[in-house]
Amino acid sequence: MPATAPNDVGTVYVTPEYLARLEYDARRLSFFPHRPHHSVLAGRHASRLRGRGLDFEEIRAYVPGDDIRYLDWRASSRAGRALVRSYTEERDRPALFVVDQRISMFYGTRRAMKSVVAAEMAAIGAWMAFQAGDRAGGVVFDDQRIQSVRPHRSRTRVQAILGALARSNQSLDANTTVRAKASQLDDALRAAHKVATHDYLVCIISDFYGADEHTLKLIRELAEHNDVIAALVFDPSARAVPDRGRIVVTEGELQVELDLGKSSIREPIREMFNTHERDTLDLLTRCAVPMLALDTEQSTKLQVARMLGHASRRRERT
Repeated sequence: MPATAPNDVGTVYVTPEYLARLEYDARRLSFFPHRPHHSVLAGRHASRLRGRGLDFEEIRAYVPGDDIRYLDWRASSRAGRALVRSYTEERDRPALFVVDQRISMFYGTRRAMKSVVAAEMAAIGAWMAFQAGDRAGGVVFDDQRIQSVRPHRSRTRVQAILGALARSNQSLDANTTVRAKASQLDDALRAAHKVATHDYLVCIISDFYGADEHTLKLIRELAEHNDVIAALVFDPSARAVPDRGRIVVTEGELQVELDLGKSSIREPIREMFNTHERDTLDLLTRCAVPMLALDTEQSTKLQVARMLGHASRRRERT
């Protein structure tokens, strides 16, 4: 595991302590706000996020002020008086964060590595769940292993998620001999299936390297009984390959230095990035789940707040 220098934390690597400090950033954020039209969860996907459910409690006499939508017409007809069905809100809504820490995530040309942004998003989400009184769990995966943290409603469990994130994150190294494993995303989704049985919020945070039709099938199956959000992490350089300079591309033991000043090298790289982005966006669109797009340049907290609609709501109140 590489040594983590203080100036690397939050840019190249994360630590449990760094992720723990994001608890403050999660305050007033929620995956289930009163969504304005500018929230990513508004519109045609809004109905896919059910929020907390309602448990039936009893049938009781109507009291002025009760919501008439809960009138039980059959029971009222039999009793000869108005009766309503009473419900209580479910005690919690478990959240599961499926977080990618593969070598493909160890890349960034702006503020932070994609792997750091994914860890920040998961940490903020776990703190959001904890502050809402919900259970939080995680499936953290790299190219070699998958760590599952069963959901629980406790600060200790959130800290366990942060520890799993930091362990996988700090094992990333540009000089690693580990080869990228495209199928690991599908293996992680299968692990998520074993945990998220019904009425979970499942947030998949990844660059979706290696995603294919089978990945699409697994996400759709997860979404049948759960609410699923796909958080796509990307680096802006993938959209604008520079016309000069050199980059080093690595995959395990193989490293190649490429001269971007040569069009014969630059253009195929640009096309490869564009094709990957189009294919990934097409696949996630066909999953029919809400999608967050997180870049490595801006603050993760501000991006999440903006896409969930909170940032705009704060401005409207000021």
